[in-house]
Amino acid sequence: QLQLVESGGGWVQPGGSLRLSCAASGFALDYATIGWFRQAPEKEREGVSCTSSSGTITFYADSVKGRFTISRDSAKNTVYLRMNSLKPEDTAVYYCALLPYHFCSVYRLTAPGPGSWGQGTQVTVSS
Repeated sequence: QLQLVESGGGWVQPGGSLRLSCAASGFALDYATIGWFRQAPEKEREGVSCTSSSGTITFYADSVKGRFTISRDSAKNTVYLRMNSLKPEDTAVYYCALLPYHFCSVYRLTAPGPGSWGQGTQVTVSS
C-alpha cells in the first residue's frame, strides 16, 4: 500500500524555522516526483514546492522562493521541506503528494487527484 506521512509541523514565532518531513512507504521516493502543498482556512490550496524524480526539476512558489528548500534523503525514503524566515501568512496545513512527472515543472506545480496525498501537518506562525 502506497502511503505518505507528513510530520514536523508546529507553532513557531515569525522569523523562525521548521523542517517538514514526508515519509513514504510502499514505494521508493527515489523514483517519485513529490510536491508540497498548503491550505489555510478560507483560502484556496496553494502549490508550494516540488522535486522531480530525476532530481533535475525543482519548483518554488513566488511566496516562498528564497525561504523554503525541498530536498530528499534516499536512505530514509523521505522528502523534506525546510522553511526559514517564516511569516504569519505561512500558517496552513501542509500536505505532501505523489505526482505524475509532468505535474512538476520549473514554471508550475499541479495538484494531483485524490488518493495521492498524506494526511497533512499543521504549521502555525504567530507571536
